[in-house]
Amino acid sequence: MEISFDSYTDVDSAIEDGTVNGIIDLHESIFGCSEDLAGRIEEKKGLRIDVARQGKRIVGYKIGYALNHGQFYSWLGGVDKAFRTNGIASRLMEEQHQYAKNSGFRAIQTKTKNKWRSMLLLNIKNGFDVIGTYADQDGETKIILEKSLLGK
Repeated sequence: MEISFDSYTDVDSAIEDGTVNGIIDLHESIFGCSEDLAGRIEEKKGLRIDVARQGKRIVGYKIGYALNHGQFYSWLGGVDKAFRTNGIASRLMEEQHQYAKNSGFRAIQTKTKNKWRSMLLLNIKNGFDVIGTYADQDGETKIILEKSLLGK
């Protein structure tokens, strides 16, 4: 299985070449809905999009953006169920973190839910600390995690 990895910092090019549509399709297959993901992607400024492909098919993605001058936010990500346990999520995370570090960010923050245990465990395994929790609009607990990029 040959997997290639691409990165975008220009959302318009990701829209034009169909990458965003592929991400939306994969997002819906993983999470069950897209909640106007295309519109939300277009609204965000300074997005960094990392994708994993098998041929033209997107099998994984990771999207993030600057929270402020020192913190990068790892917003969304997922890997096609058929391609899990192949290290794709870890590789996408590494690419995103290297970009953030090279861009001068000091920390990365993300949020997840307890029901997404594989993502929670991957984050903890890769140096994230739990820094807080809160209840979202549906009453589900969201876990806030942060990782320092300094000295690594």
